Amino acid sequence: MTERILAAIDIGTNSVRLQLVRIQPNGSYTIITKRKEAVRLGEGEFRTHRIQPEPMQRAVLVCKKFADMARGYGAHEILAFATAATREAENKREFLRKLKEEAGLHVRVISGKEEARLIHLGVSSNFNLDGEKGLFIDIGGGSTELIVGDQQKAYFLDSLRVGAIQMSSLFLAHETDPISTERYQLCTSYVRDISVRAIQNIQSNQKLSFKYSIGSSGTIENLCDIAIRMFHNRRREPEDVLTFSELRKVVRHLRSLSLEERRQVDGINPHRADIILGGAAIIETLMESLNIKELHISDRGLWDGMLIDYLEREGTTIHEDESSFRASSVLRLGRAMGFNEEHARNVAELALALYDSAGDIDLHPYGEIERELLEYACLLHDIGVSLSYNNHQTHSYYFIRNADLLGFDQREIDIIALTALYHRKKYPKKKHREFNALDEEAQEIVRTLCVFLSIAESLDRSHMRLVRQARFAPKSDRAVLLQLDCEGECMLEIWGVEYHEKAFRRTFKKKLVVEPIAHAEAEPAPVEASSS
Repeated sequence: MTERILAAIDIGTNSVRLQLVRIQPNGSYTIITKRKEAVRLGEGEFRTHRIQPEPMQRAVLVCKKFADMARGYGAHEILAFATAATREAENKREFLRKLKEEAGLHVRVISGKEEARLIHLGVSSNFNLDGEKGLFIDIGGGSTELIVGDQQKAYFLDSLRVGAIQMSSLFLAHETDPISTERYQLCTSYVRDISVRAIQNIQSNQKLSFKYSIGSSGTIENLCDIAIRMFHNRRREPEDVLTFSELRKVVRHLRSLSLEERRQVDGINPHRADIILGGAAIIETLMESLNIKELHISDRGLWDGMLIDYLEREGTTIHEDESSFRASSVLRLGRAMGFNEEHARNVAELALALYDSAGDIDLHPYGEIERELLEYACLLHDIGVSLSYNNHQTHSYYFIRNADLLGFDQREIDIIALTALYHRKKYPKKKHREFNALDEEAQEIVRTLCVFLSIAESLDRSHMRLVRQARFAPKSDRAVLLQLDCEGECMLEIWGVEYHEKAFRRTFKKKLVVEPIAHAEAEPAPVEASSS
């Protein structure tokens, strides 16, 4: 690996952040520059469930500026992540399309739990927990992430659908006068209702007891800045903490001021003056509910976790006897649903052999990323059986789509879920709402992967591993051979493949001819699949 430049862009509800780093051949890195622009992407969204035109255009312009800057530095790759405002918006496809067309960015929309995982990676990398567990709290504009973990591992991940901009939009919008006690209590009551389940989970599980509490994000940093100026008359130092008693005094003081007066408070970021109390209601409620006396402050967060995750995926921290983080997340879901692991792994093995051999004869243009998604779809394609065998592909889709698989962005989860959905009966069509919600490139990936999964599933329909190997080979310009290494008679498997011949022809524009090679006294002749 040679030295290269990597850019990470975090598209948040309040701000867009850029971090440029130089990665050395040994995996170490140095920060070249950091940039941050407040765009208020979530402004007006939480009442309409849509990103508004002006915030959308502001975000696109800033992202274009950051992407151009990254390319000017010679960035080898630009990682772009979007969080709460984007994932909750009904018009997120429009926003993502603009980012691609105008800024040249392919943006990954991540789930709340994936955001929490990345925040833990980023913050824990720069805070010495001394072998203990810590509670990590990150307050964004549209969500708040709660994590309990030690230096290496997160044991609890949750994302609360409440953030500083959302709170201000719902309860403090257009408030320019001092905020009354009653109005502020509406905020804290709302936070208490939203967070009650997560708090109960943490408090009721002895394994989640923690020694340290660490807060990250601009809201928490700014509240600590104000407290240090107010009570210690100096700038904040890295070792400073925000105590609960000082936080309550800061909140009372800020509530007593008009919006214009809040902008003049020593230590405040004037651009946060209108949302600081919405964020304060969140952290005050959480500290009170979890009996937190003091909060350590970290200036690290999601974008640092993005970088660490990127380096880990390159193999710097994966042990030889461990599967990848993504694979572990998939297997946890499958086992939690009681899936038939032997069958799932056999289907995956067959499907990957089909994928590889199809690539060798130029049936598809895809690579390792799509291959990985196919494998995970194969492993999870039958998990819906735990609910009901009838229509189980639909149940599998629902479980995959809503399980918050860690290590994946939302587009990848959608591809896995839809590939599993189409493994039996239906062929993907644009009239299907879930399929039509994907971008065209992702739709084509699903069309391709679901054919491999469908055929592989048919080749193990008896769950007896009668088909030991399967591969595609060229036959003519208009036809492809499916060569099967069978253990004895496998006509049921061949009949199953015939059912998917029409889908194969629609996807690859070629006829499918099945060639079984049985280990018996006589080898049967090739069978041309029909769409009957």
